[in-house]
Amino acid sequence: MSAVDQEAQGAEPTLGQLVASATAEMSALVHDEIALAKAEIREDVKRVGSGSASMVAAGLLALFSVPVLTFAAAYGIHNLGLGLAWSFLIVGGAFLLIAGLFVLIGVRKFKKVKPPEKSIASVKQTAALVQTVKPHPRPVSDKAVGVARSSS
Repeated sequence: MSAVDQEAQGAEPTLGQLVASATAEMSALVHDEIALAKAEIREDVKRVGSGSASMVAAGLLALFSVPVLTFAAAYGIHNLGLGLAWSFLIVGGAFLLIAGLFVLIGVRKFKKVKPPEKSIASVKQTAALVQTVKPHPRPVSDKAVGVARSSS
């Protein structure tokens, strides 16, 4: 007979029945919360997936536009009166200058990278502390001495 059935009959439920009922309700609540979290996460994963696909498509289109824009720039310079070869050379040189600028920025960023000094100091301090600690003497039992003598 469940606690609900006993209440309907007028009898008070026992402590064990109350605990069992509370445990069952808490379990159901936890399961419902987990199901809700899964549903929310599932929706977020779908959004992230479609957003990532859009970003990949945008990146590919931008990558594919580089050669077109390069040709457009070269032919634009050519229309200003320079030869076609010189126009492409100017565009290629501009790309090399921009690449060199990115290299300089990267080198400066790499030079700012330092070793984790706080962690190194902490490890050295811990190592120094561990070296000063002496092991506690352990009492030698008769069984350990007997085992050591019989094995030799």
